[in-house]
Amino acid sequence: MIGSFDHIGFQRHSRAFRAADLAVDLAGRVCLVTGGNAGLGRATAEALAKRGATVHLLCRDAGRAEVARDEIRRTSGNARVELALVDVSDLASVRRYVASAGLEKVHALVHNAGALPPSRILSADGLEFTLATHVVGPHLLTSLLATPLRAAGDARVIFVSSGGMYTQRLALDDLRWDRRSYDGVVAYAQTKRMQVVLAERWSRVFAGAGVSVYSMHPGWADTSGVQTSLPRFYKLTQRILRSPAEGADTVVWLAVCQPAPTPSGAFWFDRKARDTHYLPWTREAQATRDRLWEECQRFAGLERSDR
Repeated sequence: MIGSFDHIGFQRHSRAFRAADLAVDLAGRVCLVTGGNAGLGRATAEALAKRGATVHLLCRDAGRAEVARDEIRRTSGNARVELALVDVSDLASVRRYVASAGLEKVHALVHNAGALPPSRILSADGLEFTLATHVVGPHLLTSLLATPLRAAGDARVIFVSSGGMYTQRLALDDLRWDRRSYDGVVAYAQTKRMQVVLAERWSRVFAGAGVSVYSMHPGWADTSGVQTSLPRFYKLTQRILRSPAEGADTVVWLAVCQPAPTPSGAFWFDRKARDTHYLPWTREAQATRDRLWEECQRFAGLERSDR
């Protein structure tokens, strides 16, 4: 991991990047970024705005989000940066947003909003908070936006996962952590594993519809979330962490590169598709993967089907 996930790794890997891949005019394209007021989300939103996209910041903190919107407008020179107050952990909030937004086309949907609480917290819907934020909320949002995603003709859905998912397998028997002693880091990593599996499944749902779905690993980036949620890790690694822009590079690349990177459904790191398992005991059966989808459908109040 040292020399790969850190700033040094980015510098080394970026030697193979093609600058032309990001030289794309996004005028007329609509991009949604959850958690777009800070860290990787803000870096992503700013990069998309600089390329002319209409960018919607989906955030739950109005004060921080308003500051971020105004600063992104200023630094990008693009006034088409909009703010919507959405808490992706709250399913009613997600539904209200989609019902009121009136989006006819969505060209990029970036599931970036994240959480790593120090203790067990339940969402407004009674779900464990990281599960609600990283998995069920994004699943519902993707489902509700399926029509405008398909209408775009070339849309991208991107789950910002984590390298921590490599340490975990799908664990579905106690999703609320009622019977386990809560471990925020494990809960975080397990839900990041779930994002990878969901991206693969959504890629099949959207197959042939002009919608590509990806999950990605940003590497170790210097964000406020890392500083506050993983203080020991931050203290040990702060000198070698990637900048938010470096961490967001692959998100932006997946969102704008023409043609769309292939294969859809893959897990990406520094603009390359990567293996999703390096430890044999983290592999899951297909039945477990199918069960994750059905649990997400049930929690989100959706029909038990791909659509």
